[in-house]
Amino acid sequence: MNDDDLVLWDLDDDGVLTLTLNRPERRNSWTPALENRYFAALDDAAADSGVRAVVVTGAGASFCPGVDMQRLESLADTPLDLADRRPHHHPRGIPKPMIAAINGGCAGVGLIQALLCDIRFAARGARFATSFARRGLPAERGISWLLPRSIGAENALDLLLSGRTFDADEALRLGVVSRVEEPAQLLPAAQAYARDLARNCSPRAMAMIRHQVNADLDSDFGTAFDRSVSAMAEFAGQEDFREGVASFVERRAPAFAPLPQAPEGAAPSAAPQTGGTPA
Repeated sequence: MNDDDLVLWDLDDDGVLTLTLNRPERRNSWTPALENRYFAALDDAAADSGVRAVVVTGAGASFCPGVDMQRLESLADTPLDLADRRPHHHPRGIPKPMIAAINGGCAGVGLIQALLCDIRFAARGARFATSFARRGLPAERGISWLLPRSIGAENALDLLLSGRTFDADEALRLGVVSRVEEPAQLLPAAQAYARDLARNCSPRAMAMIRHQVNADLDSDFGTAFDRSVSAMAEFAGQEDFREGVASFVERRAPAFAPLPQAPEGAAPSAAPQTGGTPA
């Protein structure tokens, strides 16, 4: 398979981009080639003014069950080399909303990538695991930061220490995902949610909100409040605010401008790098 085919790109007329991890013969397990292609696709999405929201899913019956087992076997006796690789939290720097449509097995680095999306839909029957402790590894790639902020410290420790498998319904109860759909309805439901964002929400406002939430996770309330006041002052005089108010008063769909086209070769900035282990 050509590396370009490892992630499928499907952009609809509303600006909803569906990215499909496409190694179904290996259940979409993670490799450096898949990682590079996925992150490159996200950079392309960030730079493309026609993309307003991103849905991420997997080909076949799996989302991503973690690092390819053949690679794990080779890493057991090989020094780790992360040269020329983006940090795994690269998706946090993308200025477009990201929705995960978790269609099946989601473990290890696959779970990390799902947690880096803003909203997570899961197919009923999908199975999840952190897995690291059962492979003799610590919590990888910042999941010890991501998971407690989604589900609390005790629940995160339960899933990280045990590495146990849990299903979509438990994932919903814990807060790992926010929606559970029947398998046939999963992708249409995630795309419909993304389409609502694309049609009705300001791309500039969504980019700022995504930045605010991620930045405010590390801030005290005063800092977060001051940041929000500065953002409000900036946005108050802008066309998106005028359009948002006018469309509401006139009871019509808004016509928000897209995010500006990024300069050629420019990539979105990412959050400060955290430590990691093999992937």
